[in-house]
Amino acid sequence: MSSAIACSPKTTREGVLLSPSGRVAVTSSVIRENTGLWKTCPTFPRGVNTDMQHLPAPIHHARDAAQLPVAIDYPAALALRQMSMVHDELPKYLLAPEVSALLHYVPDLRRKMLLATLWNTGARINEALALTRGDFSLTPPYPFVQLATLKQRTEKAARTAGRTPTGQQTHRLVPLSDSWYVSQLQTMVATLKIPMERRNKRTGRTEKARIWEVTDRTVRTWIGEAVAAAAADGVTFSVPVTPHTFRHSYAMHMLYAGIPLKVLQSLMGHKSISSTEVYTKVFALDVAARHRVQFSMPESDAVSMLKRIP
Repeated sequence: MSSAIACSPKTTREGVLLSPSGRVAVTSSVIRENTGLWKTCPTFPRGVNTDMQHLPAPIHHARDAAQLPVAIDYPAALALRQMSMVHDELPKYLLAPEVSALLHYVPDLRRKMLLATLWNTGARINEALALTRGDFSLTPPYPFVQLATLKQRTEKAARTAGRTPTGQQTHRLVPLSDSWYVSQLQTMVATLKIPMERRNKRTGRTEKARIWEVTDRTVRTWIGEAVAAAAADGVTFSVPVTPHTFRHSYAMHMLYAGIPLKVLQSLMGHKSISSTEVYTKVFALDVAARHRVQFSMPESDAVSMLKRIP
């Protein structure tokens, strides 16, 4: 994960957008200053899987790979997101440097790791709050987490954090490919002495201990505090940040990394591929813009052309 992004007005360059309060927003120029990113995104060659042709291709340069989690043109990605925000039905998401910047303003380890879990797994907030130590396998070379897919819940059940609805649940495995995240998760479990089980004070029964014994509302408060701390330090975000923002961000990050749509559907726990395809609609804007289709020609030439037709 990259370090926090910070930039003061006196160091901004042409192209930096300021928030209404005058503070510096996390924009393309800020990212360029903090990462030295200069790459451009290549086009897809012919013969590429048509399901993926509309997605920007990752750039595989070992020299640059350590600078950012996914080596793509982040200034262009920011511009694409800005364009997609006009459409209310398209997902609102953060890019990797923005998530890292936000996590920088979450000093508490337990809080930070919950948000990092949302970012690294694409879990819905109720799925993340239901996690126990037993749901994680952190053994190399392929650490993973098992998530219970909890899409449909009543409003009352949703207010009870981590409660699994009655009936059989579908589970999905999500690989944990980020070594920083796995290391920090191990540190949290060891430091905070998170147990495998605990006694339920109400029933007296021994149950699997949830890692985060908090509610959705509490998580929203944590996020709000982090956003406020970032704003006080001159860093703002272009989209509203909620627990679900991390899920959208995960999906977009995986597509930028070249993950096939069918694979992403499985990782996200989507029953229908149409739910996953909403993310590719963002890239449709990019494809149309990059082709730069021209519609006009000199009018006199057009007239001459038509007159020559027998």
